[in-house]
Amino acid sequence: MSEVTATYKFYGKPGTFEKKAEDIALGLTVGSWTNLAILEKEQLKKHKGYVLKVIEGVDEDGRTFAEIIISYPSVNFSPDLPAILTTVFGKLSLDGEVKLLNLEFSESVERNFPGPRFGIDGIRDRLGVTDRPLVMSIFKGVIGRDLLFLEKQLRDQALGGVDLVKDDEILFESNLAPFAERIKMGRRVLDEVHEQTGHRTLYAVNLTGRTSEVISKARLARELGADALLFNVFTYGLDVLQELREDPEIDIPLMAHPAFSGAFTQSSHYGVSHKLFLGKLLRLAGADFGLFPSPYGSVALEREATLGIGHELTVERRYKKSFPVPSAGIHPGLVPLIYRDFGEESVINAGGGIHGHPDGAIGGGKAFRQAVEAVLQKQTLREAAKEHKELEKAIVLWGSQEVSEG
Repeated sequence: MSEVTATYKFYGKPGTFEKKAEDIALGLTVGSWTNLAILEKEQLKKHKGYVLKVIEGVDEDGRTFAEIIISYPSVNFSPDLPAILTTVFGKLSLDGEVKLLNLEFSESVERNFPGPRFGIDGIRDRLGVTDRPLVMSIFKGVIGRDLLFLEKQLRDQALGGVDLVKDDEILFESNLAPFAERIKMGRRVLDEVHEQTGHRTLYAVNLTGRTSEVISKARLARELGADALLFNVFTYGLDVLQELREDPEIDIPLMAHPAFSGAFTQSSHYGVSHKLFLGKLLRLAGADFGLFPSPYGSVALEREATLGIGHELTVERRYKKSFPVPSAGIHPGLVPLIYRDFGEESVINAGGGIHGHPDGAIGGGKAFRQAVEAVLQKQTLREAAKEHKELEKAIVLWGSQEVSEG
């Protein structure tokens, strides 16, 4: 059967959830059932939602909840995310304490979504890096600054050995640093660093503007030689991300930023689960990178939630894997924890942990690369710091957290 299966978490009174589930399955599909004539039932049978399971429990606060699983026939909706999300959680999202935990797609539905164009393997091919986590850094303090300021930051980050540099998500179109000029500057600087050092860094420029403009603007970015696009997907919508992914003239990697997603995900009783919103759906729609708050830093998610996101971005499916990018408050001393939790197939993303290094962005980049190498060689960071002054200075400033073998 072609269908989408939704799992919800509801709060309520014990013994009321079976009826609640049946009401939802009917209310979001055919509307009613028991009062229909036999002929009408036969005609509408293929449109009817079905309750698959209701599991009642009690949470840590002593409140009764139930996980309810309902199947929605795909004949009811067009094969796009706006239609699917409206069907399974449109008006239902307004119905008190209910959280959408997961969506499962039958193969016939899933085939309508592209997944990443490049994925983890494609990004690694572009960089020539196959055997370690990637390191990414962020432009910092660039609002009100001109192109020369960005040029120095980009050059220093690349000279520090980072693999990727992304715009700040709040850097929009600016007379001081226009979108097209940032791309051309980035191409020139990174080619110069590559020629000088042999190291390739990719730059993700922030794709912004009115929704009606982003496709043509992304095509322009590709024509100008952009390496990748950063995209604030949750202020535009997942369907816009899919449009970017499917456009044959925009064949560059897409980096999905989580800005605004907290409005949908942060409550444990309302909204959408982190793993679905920041993991499964981003990958389904075509993100090559999925950014999300790490469990360690300044804007932290619970570790279990971040592991769920990482799993959804990398679990084996019919389409390519996306890079998990735990972010916010990351410094070199946290690399052992990141590697433990997200492994080799991840991107270590830092802002202040790069630019706040005593030796500047060059030293910050080197410290991260040294920390990654230490973890891969099964050295403690403090052991490695005896051989690398950049890592030593980072540990003195921020400390380090080792992971024991046990």
